[in-house]
Amino acid sequence: MPDAADADGLTVGQVSTRLGVTVRALHHWDDIGLARPSLRTAAGYRLYTAGDLERLHRIVVYREIGLGLERIRAVLDDPTADVLGALRAQRTQVAQRIDRLRQLSAGLDRMIDAHERGLLLTAEQQAAIFGPEWNADQHAQARQRYGDTAQWQQYAERSASRSAEEWQAVADAVADLDRALGYAVDAGVTPGSPEADHLVERHRELFSSSYFPLTRQMQVCLGRMFEADPAFAAHYDGIRAGLATWFRRSIDASARAHGIDPDTATWQ
Repeated sequence: MPDAADADGLTVGQVSTRLGVTVRALHHWDDIGLARPSLRTAAGYRLYTAGDLERLHRIVVYREIGLGLERIRAVLDDPTADVLGALRAQRTQVAQRIDRLRQLSAGLDRMIDAHERGLLLTAEQQAAIFGPEWNADQHAQARQRYGDTAQWQQYAERSASRSAEEWQAVADAVADLDRALGYAVDAGVTPGSPEADHLVERHRELFSSSYFPLTRQMQVCLGRMFEADPAFAAHYDGIRAGLATWFRRSIDASARAHGIDPDTATWQ
């Protein structure tokens, strides 16, 4: 507590410096009758006594622990006020805020990790969910290539809040779609047919809900990559021979039906 022995006759500026509160706050507390200076100069300037300084110090302490000004007034002026009860109640609220801040801190840590790593799963979890052939390093590679894009940010934000069980649901949905694509090739489904268009739209909706919003133009760009990239082509052609090309053609046909020229489609 500040030494009040020599406090009689302190100006507003001096009190502000001693207690670390603004002059504006001191004026406000005076105006509402919470902490009025006991003295005035002949010119009407406020002067605070040692007793005033002690009251102000208590106000600052109570305000620091989160009590509102009216509650502080009651604690200081009401002889029937349950000061201990008020402090205990405030301690409970502070503990709750601390717990909430810890939760926020943990959430921020996950968000930072997701932006840096993409997938917040261990290598063992990834293998269990996506299969033993899954490349656990591909998200780090994707981060290097796409880390500055809006799509990576959207993906990271979703990844930060997704559990292993939710990733398992995504993997199951992708596997179901892959099987449906293979069955379509077996059945001789033609790109541009209603059946093929349905599968293309199913892919776009699944991708959008799992990773980031996928426009039809962006889907055309993915279709090119599915056919041209050796890893993606191996994945789709491993399901059915020629599936990578069939899927790219089906995506192109669906895009044309929606007024998009696949030859000029860009990532937007």
